[in-house]
Amino acid sequence: MSDRVTVGIIQASPVYMDLQASVDKAVGLIRQAADKGARLVTFGETWLPGYPAWLDHCPEVALWNHQPTKEVFALLRQNSVVVPGKETERLATLTGELGITLVLGVNERVDRGPGNGTLYNSLLVFSPDGELANHHRKLVPTYTERLVWGPGDGEGLKAVDTPVGRVGGLVCWEHWMPMARQALHTSGEHIHVSVWPTAHEMHQVASRHYAFEGRCFVLAAGLLMRASDLPPQLSRPPQLADDPDQLLLRGGSAIIGPDGSYLAGPVYDEETILLAELDMADIDREKMTLDVSGHYFRPDVFNVAAREATE
Repeated sequence: MSDRVTVGIIQASPVYMDLQASVDKAVGLIRQAADKGARLVTFGETWLPGYPAWLDHCPEVALWNHQPTKEVFALLRQNSVVVPGKETERLATLTGELGITLVLGVNERVDRGPGNGTLYNSLLVFSPDGELANHHRKLVPTYTERLVWGPGDGEGLKAVDTPVGRVGGLVCWEHWMPMARQALHTSGEHIHVSVWPTAHEMHQVASRHYAFEGRCFVLAAGLLMRASDLPPQLSRPPQLADDPDQLLLRGGSAIIGPDGSYLAGPVYDEETILLAELDMADIDREKMTLDVSGHYFRPDVFNVAAREATE
């Protein structure tokens, strides 16, 4: 692990509901971030092919047997990522070429075996040797998300070794699941990727708390979405129909140190590549006062039985 590491968050809109165009855009943006010196790059939640914000902004989506919603869901399935598949192979090849670590949120479609037919909210880690190093599925889809995603599992609930340190991640409201946080703390994270659809105030609180609690760096990644990106098959409230440029997802990406302070951002309402250089020794400095997987863990008092989260 290097003493100092440059990391980057790509805050941008995907090409909503168009997997191939979104992958093409991601590849170009990843190259830009690598050219700027980033050795670890991440995007916001389910960036491929976009977060389904229509669940919360289109009033009829939860109606039973609603044909327009079924059409949109079918389009989401058709443009979701199979893991492994041609999209993951392309991204793995890219990270091998550039020598970077990539953390990317995707809508994942399972075509065979356990979970066949289900969509998952997944977080993928690609290593600089061109491999898929970790595959985490969001444990509990939140509220309306349960209309489209199934519950994930604990297989990817861990940090993995990379040249920039041990990298882990959680998806959105998993940051309010104490045992999920503790599993990753115990796995020895140096850099934690915190993906959100948009990192508003409470998501900033959760991300900064995670950095302080875990004594690690946190990349809180959001994405952008305008009203015009909502599926045309669905009706929308008048205020959105009248203002297609209105931002529904505003980004809010930020890079946070192990003391909970901001190193870069948060940045709202604009497409950007947010960069920061991390001094990895900050982790050692901050662990003097708090280490929730070490001297603050107290296994003599607390007995936590869970799936082994370390490699």
